[in-house]
Amino acid sequence: MSTVLVYASKPDVRERVLAAVGRRPAADLDEIEFVEVTDAETLIDAVDHGEADLCILDAEATPSGGMGLSRQLKNEVADCPPTLLLVARRDDRWLATWSQADGVVGHPVDPGTLTDEVVRLLRARAAGTVSRRPVVNTRAH
Repeated sequence: MSTVLVYASKPDVRERVLAAVGRRPAADLDEIEFVEVTDAETLIDAVDHGEADLCILDAEATPSGGMGLSRQLKNEVADCPPTLLLVARRDDRWLATWSQADGVVGHPVDPGTLTDEVVRLLRARAAGTVSRRPVVNTRAH
């Protein structure tokens, strides 16, 4: 089973992510266990203790945004899992690069795009070959 942390301060954002991806986004992947996280401390603790295979972080979360948390995790946690950012504005792409995120998709969440990125990152994590890509969804406004 793969564990995916979904960090967002708004319940509707977390719900949309879970509904879009589902428990089994690809036949060759394990079933996903989603862990909904609403605060930075819980997120950092879980990642620090190796409890995640992927982190989906809402850049618009408050009081701690997903971009800053992604950068912090990438710089402080050995063997940090891939991070996937949800961004609200097209202009946030350059900040996503700064955050060292492994993938980026826009709000509103497009189920196909989000699922494709989750599958790509989980496969890469399993193979030990996570590589960062530029923003993949330019629907953000």
